[in-house]
Amino acid sequence: MKNILLEVAIVSLAILLSACNPDEPAPAGDLSNTQAMVNRTGFPGPSYERNFVFMTTTTDSLLLMPWLLETTLDSNTVFREARGWVNRGGTWEAFLAERWQTPPTRYPARILPYGTFRIVVGESDRVDGIIYTDGPRNLELALGRSVARWGGPREERLRLLEASLHLGEQRLNGIVLDMARLNSSDTPARGDWAFLTSGDSVQIVVQGDLEHDIETPPNYRGWGLLDSKELQWPSLRIDWVQVSAYQPARRDLPISWTLSSPIASVVGTLEVLASEIVTGTESGPVLPVQALFEVVGTISIDGLSFPVRGLFNHRRR
Repeated sequence: MKNILLEVAIVSLAILLSACNPDEPAPAGDLSNTQAMVNRTGFPGPSYERNFVFMTTTTDSLLLMPWLLETTLDSNTVFREARGWVNRGGTWEAFLAERWQTPPTRYPARILPYGTFRIVVGESDRVDGIIYTDGPRNLELALGRSVARWGGPREERLRLLEASLHLGEQRLNGIVLDMARLNSSDTPARGDWAFLTSGDSVQIVVQGDLEHDIETPPNYRGWGLLDSKELQWPSLRIDWVQVSAYQPARRDLPISWTLSSPIASVVGTLEVLASEIVTGTESGPVLPVQALFEVVGTISIDGLSFPVRGLFNHRRR
C-alpha cells in the first residue's frame, strides 16, 4: 500500500512539472537580482545553497542525512547540483549525486527535480518533502511544523522543522535544518557551518562569515533553540585544535575544535567521529575539498552543559 507521502508527492510533482511557471520566485532567498552581477564579473558567478539536514533526536545512535543543493550562475547557463548522504553508526554512504544544466531564468535559485531527485511542493512553492527514488530504493523526507526561524546579515535564512524520514518500511522522527545561503560574486564565499543537537532539548546552528583559514579564523555566528527559547550569538570564535593532513587535496583538515564567544556565556568542544570527504578535480598546488564530519562534543550555555552531536560541514574552494 502506498504511503501518504508518496501519494502527495505524485500530485505535487504533477502540479510542479506541468503547471508551475518556472520563473516563480524561490521559496527562500532568490537570485533574481544577480544576473547583472554575473554579466559584470563572469564565471564563476554567484551561487545559491539550499541545504536540508535531517537528524534523529531520540534514538541512542545518530542517523544523519544531509541533502545539499547548489545552483551556480554563468551568463548563459545555470549549473545545478544535488547531493545526498546518509550516516548510520558512523558509516557514511553517498546515495544521491545529480549534476545538470538549465537555461537562464529570472529565479534560478528555485529548487528543481531531476533524475532520481524529487521534491514535494506545497502552497506558495513551499518545500514540504524531498524524495530519492532509484529502482527499489526509496528515501522520503517529510517536512513538518516549523519550530524556529532565523535570518542573517547576508540574507541567509535558517529554519528548524519537525520531520520524519521514511527508509523503505522504516519511519524515523527527528528534526531538520533548512538553510538557504547566497554567495555573491563580489563578496568572499560563505564559511563552514554546523548543525548540532542535544536530544530534543537543544538545537544549535553555527556559520562562518568566511571560509576558515587556520591562521586567521573568521567570525562565526550562532543560533540556538533551548527548550523552545530562541538564542542568537552574533560573534563566536571556532578554533582548530587538531588537524590531520589530507593528501588527496594537499590540505590540512580539522578533526577537533573549540568554541567560545567574547560577548556571550557559551563555550564548547567538538571532535570528529566519522568523515566523508569529496575532493575537487581541478589542477593546482591545493585542491578544493568538502568534508562532512559527524561530530560529538559538549556545549555550555550560561553555565548549563549539554552533550551534543551532529554535522560539521567544512569546505575550501
